[in-house]
Amino acid sequence: MKIAIVEDDINMRKSLEIAMSDYKEFEIITFKNAVDALKKLDSTFDLIITDINMPKMDGIEFVKELNGKYEVIIMTGNATLTRAIESVKLGVKDFLLKPFDVDTLVAAIKREDHIQKVQKSVPKTKTNTSGFLGTSKELERVISIADKACKTDASILLLGQSGVGKEVFASYIHKNSPRAKKPFIAINMAAIPENLIESELFGFEKGAFTDASEAKAGQFELANGGTLFLDEIAEMPYGVQAKLLRALQEKEVRRLGSAKSIKIDIRVVSATNANLEDKIKNGEFREDLYYRLNTIPLIIPPLNKRKDEILKIAYAMTEINCKKYNFDLKTFSPEAQEQLLQYSWPGNIRELISVVERAVILSEGQEITADELFLQNKIQ
Repeated sequence: MKIAIVEDDINMRKSLEIAMSDYKEFEIITFKNAVDALKKLDSTFDLIITDINMPKMDGIEFVKELNGKYEVIIMTGNATLTRAIESVKLGVKDFLLKPFDVDTLVAAIKREDHIQKVQKSVPKTKTNTSGFLGTSKELERVISIADKACKTDASILLLGQSGVGKEVFASYIHKNSPRAKKPFIAINMAAIPENLIESELFGFEKGAFTDASEAKAGQFELANGGTLFLDEIAEMPYGVQAKLLRALQEKEVRRLGSAKSIKIDIRVVSATNANLEDKIKNGEFREDLYYRLNTIPLIIPPLNKRKDEILKIAYAMTEINCKKYNFDLKTFSPEAQEQLLQYSWPGNIRELISVVERAVILSEGQEITADELFLQNKIQ
């Protein structure tokens, strides 16, 4: 690592320069003030270590001038909580109180080096992935297939564990399709009582059943021209599956209690975390409907196969929750970041979002510690 040390105290500066010379993995360049440093810093530097109280320009102003171009560790002999928080808001990753021994500084540098390597391994989010909190190489491959599929009207079946972001994908497909300006209707099969699914999908006429005091359009009609997202499709009752297949084949629906068919023009995206082929073998899902829905299958990998996304999502949700609860922006300690990366995330993105919100609410300081994630007992 190429490291710049900015320190106005000549004794401190020379001491650090000598002590750090024993560590051959570091290239140390020292500056006596921030103004001189700004003139000579370039893209070859990996890390800036700076004092706060300096002539000409103090450390906080210096960090502001750096404008996020470099990772920064601050050292000071008279720290205040206000200044520490101010530095954290500016993106400073560590805050060392003088006097400190060289091992403490080296440990901070190595933590920062590790974090940089993790962050550099995360592919930058492309502008066409709007709606995703973070992306990885694995997810980008699925997105590239979705980009091709969304330009057509082909039925898409989203497959993956609970919590991987299937509805986000469905919304993404709609927003990037020719139907983007038309309705996007999402309906969860598992959330609707079995005896109401048919009327919810296809609608009903007044008097069609006891409580039908007035006519109501179904979700197919409401989605006309747009996209209908059928989540948890494996939970659809077998008897309703035939009617869904007919609606997709004939491109028309008939409300309960009506003899009149209504033409529809929709694109269907469905999703499940179940194995539909097993459901077919067990007589629980129609094979002909499966092939109708499964024109283009998109298998969304679980979060533990997309580790490049974890810190990106965690920091995005931290910012969202800090704004939501009117907190100053919080960060994660290096140990907390390591735990986030080590955990297996059986609940996928949904679980990560929940863990981050809890940590933001319960953490005592501006830096969320590993203990405040409450993941220690879950990591194998």
